[in-house]
Amino acid sequence: MSDPAPNPGPPGLDPMPKPLRDPQPMLERAIADWGGHEDLWLFGYGSLIWRPEFDFVERRQAWVRGWHRALKMWSRVNRGSVQVPGLVFGLLSGGSCRGMVFRVPRAEGLETLRRLWLREMPTGVYDPKWLRCGTAEGPVRALAFTLSRRSPNFTGELSDERYRHIFANAVGRYGTSLDYARQTLLELQRHSIHDAALARLVALAAVQEQQRQQQTEAAADCGAPQPPVYVPGSSDSSSQPSESSKENT
Repeated sequence: MSDPAPNPGPPGLDPMPKPLRDPQPMLERAIADWGGHEDLWLFGYGSLIWRPEFDFVERRQAWVRGWHRALKMWSRVNRGSVQVPGLVFGLLSGGSCRGMVFRVPRAEGLETLRRLWLREMPTGVYDPKWLRCGTAEGPVRALAFTLSRRSPNFTGELSDERYRHIFANAVGRYGTSLDYARQTLLELQRHSIHDAALARLVALAAVQEQQRQQQTEAAADCGAPQPPVYVPGSSDSSSQPSESSKENT
């Protein structure tokens, strides 16, 4: 799919993509659905797990049915560029997903939602939804940022070779797509959450890096000067063993 038309951005950075939708009405709807009468619950499945950037009073491991975490959302600013788009996670329909829910005190809920919108919804790409999340202490209703397959930021199916290319080349203002994927995988593993699909993608990059390292080392070995070879009977004194080396043989 074609990219959204860019807006001018700060010097030295790729321009911020033009908003797909006005995020303000979606924020107002989320605030109204929450109501402000109780604590706010938020569901994290990607970077919110390891970099929430908001205060919370409780965190629980949680799972949702009917949605799954997928590294299938284009990022043209944070983890990539307009020239080389990177990838971030979206919550797509189908399957199931394990992540974390965060409880924000009611008094801080409104400000937290506003700041979260600036981070997650500057272009209106996500579809915020209230999902039933299971936890060991019982279910909670939490806000999650889902991604529609009709969104122009949805990548569709990507080949392993395309993932390798993105991991090797895509970098944005917050770092590389590969670092983002690795950090998420490490944090999931720290909480004993298994994501086989993500682990496989990160392993693809690890194999590629190993192959590149081997190629670099092989090229360096080919260019290195070869040591002299001693030929018996040669008159070249530099190629003959010294007296000291003869004594030590």
